[in-house]
Amino acid sequence: MNGKKVKISFNSPVVLGFMLICVAAQVANILTGGAANRLLFSVYRSRLTDPLTYVRCVGHIFGHADWNHLIGNMMYILILGPMLEEKYGSADLMIVMLVTAIVTGIVNMIFFPNVMLLGASGVVFAFILLSSITATDGESIPVTFILVALIYLGQQIYEGLFVADNISQLGHILGGAVGSALGFTMNRLLVQNRR
Repeated sequence: MNGKKVKISFNSPVVLGFMLICVAAQVANILTGGAANRLLFSVYRSRLTDPLTYVRCVGHIFGHADWNHLIGNMMYILILGPMLEEKYGSADLMIVMLVTAIVTGIVNMIFFPNVMLLGASGVVFAFILLSSITATDGESIPVTFILVALIYLGQQIYEGLFVADNISQLGHILGGAVGSALGFTMNRLLVQNRR
């Protein structure tokens, strides 16, 4: 290395911050015997006069059922997130995560009132679809995006219809839709700003 010191860089503040919050939420959930997830880090139908309803509408993306659930989501986020944060910027990536949280939270409260939704899977799917359109000129639809949408979202539709499990396929689909919509919008704006 020619005598140069290797430095560690905090290369992706939103992604790394998100991961740290998720780990802290998991530790809090363990220490409280599940109360933290029920109170703050899962979304379900509750009174609109309860301020925690609004906290949970966003906070559910930080909570996870267990360490395996957390690690599975964080692997995708750590792989895809830094590339997306570098291309779109920290503020735009945070907006993608926030919109994904709100959309999946509201839809879950309306259509699945007795189901507690938690986890960053919607964000993962937003990142997957968003990453498949990073090389677009803002005016075309990449074949890679079409294939990723067909494979990932098609699998979720199939599993939602024919597989009984505790996974929110609708949350995955909504996350992918948010990532796609915001990705095409952000790419169009990036192209316009370069002109």
